[in-house]
Amino acid sequence: MVLRWHLQQGRVVIPKSVTPARIAQNLDVFGFDLSPEELTAIDALERDGRTGPHPAEFNG
Repeated sequence: MVLRWHLQQGRVVIPKSVTPARIAQNLDVFGFDLSPEELTAIDALERDGRTGPHPAEFNG
């Protein structure tokens, strides 16, 4: 759903996966559209949070 949201916002999306099932799920993103209400709900989610290390502070 997040990939579809990005596409409908006009963003370029480059998903990464090596798992065949996940690759199929990523391709299925073209089989539906999010409604205006769904887009609004996703837009309203918390922002400016990070789920991983900050790129400038990552030591690999």
